[in-house]
Amino acid sequence: MSDAPAPHRAARDTVGFDLAQGLAQRRTADLYRRRLTLDGAPGVEVIAGGERLLAFCSNDYLGLAAHPEVVAALKSAADRYGVGAGASHLVSGHTDAHRRLEERLAELTGRPGALAFSTGYMANLGVATALLGRGDTICEDRVNHASLLDAGLVSRAQTVRYAHADPAALDSRLASRGSGRRLVATDGVFSMDGDIAPLPGLLAAARRHGAMLLVDDAHGIGVLGSTGGGTLEHHGIAHAPDVAVMGTLGKAFGTFGAFVAGEPDLIDTLVQSARTYLYTTATPPALAEAARAAVDVACREPWRRERLRDTVRRFRAGARQLGLPVTPWDTPIQPLVFGASAAALEASRVLRERGLLVTAIRPPTVPRGTARLRITFSAAHEPEHVDRLLDALSGVWGG
Repeated sequence: MSDAPAPHRAARDTVGFDLAQGLAQRRTADLYRRRLTLDGAPGVEVIAGGERLLAFCSNDYLGLAAHPEVVAALKSAADRYGVGAGASHLVSGHTDAHRRLEERLAELTGRPGALAFSTGYMANLGVATALLGRGDTICEDRVNHASLLDAGLVSRAQTVRYAHADPAALDSRLASRGSGRRLVATDGVFSMDGDIAPLPGLLAAARRHGAMLLVDDAHGIGVLGSTGGGTLEHHGIAHAPDVAVMGTLGKAFGTFGAFVAGEPDLIDTLVQSARTYLYTTATPPALAEAARAAVDVACREPWRRERLRDTVRRFRAGARQLGLPVTPWDTPIQPLVFGASAAALEASRVLRERGLLVTAIRPPTVPRGTARLRITFSAAHEPEHVDRLLDALSGVWGG
C-alpha cells in the first residue's frame, strides 16, 4: 500500500495554506463570524429560524427598507426595465432611471452632479484610484471605514494616518508631505462609535495645504442635517469644489447602491477613470427607481428624522439612569463597549434569549480590547421597544 499523502492534503501543503488552523484560531479567540439567516422582510421585528426578534442592529435608520411606496417603485420599474442592467454604464447599462436618480442625489446633497455606484466600497475605491497615484498622498483618519483604508492602498498613493477626529494632527501630517496631489478622507459619521467628524476643522486644514476632502457619509446622509443632506449640511458646509461626498443608499434610504456627489469635473473624471465604475455591470434600473422613491419619501416626511432623534434621546436618557456608558453623540449608532470579545458575545447571546437581536462587533472591525454591542436605532422603533432594550441591557452590563 502506498504511503503517499492524500491528494487534497498534499495540495494544501504545497501552496502553504492551513485554512483549518486559521479558522480554529479564530474560534479560540472568540473572533469567528457566523451569518444570521432572516426569514422575510427587514424591519425592527425580524424572524430568524422561526424565532421572532426585536432588532437593534440594522442601518435602516428611517425605516424605508420595506416601505410600500419604495416596494411599489421597484415592482413597477422591474416591469418596465426587467431585472438586470445587462452591461456596464459605459456600454449599454446606463438608463434614464440611473440618470433621474443621479439628478435627485445631486439635489439632495446640494452638489452640481452625482454618479451612481453599485456599493459604497466601490465608490470609495473609485474616487481614490481615479484621483491618486504614485507620488500622491491620502491622509486618513485612524478609524476610517475599511473601504476608505483599502481605497488608499489600491490607489498606490502613500497613505498617512492622522489621530482620530483631530484637525491639528491632520494639519501636521499635511505639512510634512512633499509634492503631488493630496486627498483627505474621513467618515462623516464613524460607523462603530457613532461620533461625527469635525468637518469644518478638517476642511480648513485641507485647504491650507491644497488638499481635497472626501467625506464618506454612509451613516450621515438622510439622517443628519435639516433636510437629510448629511454631515456636511449638519455642519453648515455649503457646496465647494474641493469637497466630494460619498453616500450610500442601503442605510437611511433602505435600498441598495451608492453615489459620489461633487463638481462636474470630478464626476466626469470618475466616469472616465474610476475602474470600479467602468468595469462592472450597472446597478439594476429597478433598484435605481426604488432608491429615488426612498429619497423622495425621506425628504417628504421629515418626521422620520425627528422620530429617530427622539428615539435615540429616549435610549440615552434611560441608559444614563441605568449607569450605562453613553457617548457624547446622539446619532443612531450607540455602542456599548465590553472590551473582551467573549464578554460582548455573551451579552449578545443573553439578549437574544430575551428576544432581542443586537450584534457583537469584534476585532478587527474595532480595535483590540474594544469589542462591543453596536446598538442602532430606526424611526420604526416604538418607545416601548426602547424600554424593552434598556430593561434587558440592565441585566447584561457589568461595567
